[in-house]
Amino acid sequence: METQGFQKIYTQLTAITKATVTLRAEGAANDELALVGGRLAQVVKVAGDAVTLQVFAGTEGIPTDAEVVFLHHPPMLKVSDQLAGRFFNAYGEPLDGAPIEGEEREIGGPTVNPYRRMQPSELIATGIAGIDLNNTLVSGQKIPFFADPNQPYNQVMAMVALRAQVDKIILGGMGLTNDDYLYYKTVFDNAGVLDRIVSFVNTTDNPPVERLLVPDMALTAAEYFAVDKGEKVLVLLTDMTLYADALAIVSNRMDQIPSKDSMPGSLYSDLAKIYEKAVQLPNGGSITILAVTTLNDGDITHAIPDNTGYITEGQLFLRNDAEIGKVIVDPFRSLSRLKQLVIGKKTREDHPQVMNAAVRLYSDAANARTKLENGFDLSDYDKRTLDFAREYSEELLAIDINIDITQMLDTAWRLFAKYFSPSEVAIKEAILKKYWPTTQTA
Repeated sequence: METQGFQKIYTQLTAITKATVTLRAEGAANDELALVGGRLAQVVKVAGDAVTLQVFAGTEGIPTDAEVVFLHHPPMLKVSDQLAGRFFNAYGEPLDGAPIEGEEREIGGPTVNPYRRMQPSELIATGIAGIDLNNTLVSGQKIPFFADPNQPYNQVMAMVALRAQVDKIILGGMGLTNDDYLYYKTVFDNAGVLDRIVSFVNTTDNPPVERLLVPDMALTAAEYFAVDKGEKVLVLLTDMTLYADALAIVSNRMDQIPSKDSMPGSLYSDLAKIYEKAVQLPNGGSITILAVTTLNDGDITHAIPDNTGYITEGQLFLRNDAEIGKVIVDPFRSLSRLKQLVIGKKTREDHPQVMNAAVRLYSDAANARTKLENGFDLSDYDKRTLDFAREYSEELLAIDINIDITQMLDTAWRLFAKYFSPSEVAIKEAILKKYWPTTQTA
């Protein structure tokens, strides 16, 4: 052991796995950064003088006599208005190489004190009818997209970023392919919205363990704009399944006993410390988290979506609709538990009634389809529900629809009048009289 520049240099590793190294050292703290053979690492376990570090770039080629230097601080991010419009790696370093000035802040800090939290009450419109009409987002909410890996969830996230009525968008990309990274970059640039978007990116070319830094980097940036600047911030995280896989890599290499589906026993806490950063603040600022969790063959019982569902306030399901050949936001499996705080209050008075009626009629269409598949005759009402469901999916559930909430409601009323009588729609009479179309062309 030597000293150099007032820093101790350790040169004896007692254990090496594919993701971690262990050594005996004094004064190390959890989450502290270190250099192991020149590679950045972070303390993940301290037991007496035995210290385990996860090496972000992997341990391949690191010898047992590699030099280890502790940096005496956790991962940091420089925060300022200069973050806007920039792309950063998992360490918070600008990908374009241009320097950024700002105050250095620790990432991964505590969540906002409950005493300082306000009840979420502000609508966040996305322009996607399957969200705004049936599963309305509220500022300060945390909600995941559950999607199969082959579904265009990155395209959906990009559309939300372009359309969401917020002050800042923070993108945390984990395990993005280079094509997806370039897609985000091109879409944001071409749309001229880079000035309100901050992106932290880990691609498939980067070490998987680096993904563990991305959510905390994104949320530290979000806290700067929401807490310090009082801005409405939407954080987009994709893909949280790959984040959890990185957790499993480190956990397994530390010989921890795995929990369900080979995930670490700390999975719930690891996910909760991210999602609980969502908040509505008294100063008007807010952090809303919309995160993608990819599913394995649609299995929502897997540990990752299962734990996510307990933490978050609903979920949005993407589904391929064979009837129209498009991806829709599934109205049956999707839910926003906070939507009642804004629908009919921040939106038009008929919103709750229209939403419920449309989903009920869509459900009747699903029953009619089951009857048809089983060889039963369809009634006239059944046939009309099937026609309604097809147009409802095409005009309101498909993810490529971009209209405001008033147009969504007007479209729903037009479809009601086209296929049903007022009594069949079963909406309150006062609302019917005010909004039922007076003329309807087939």
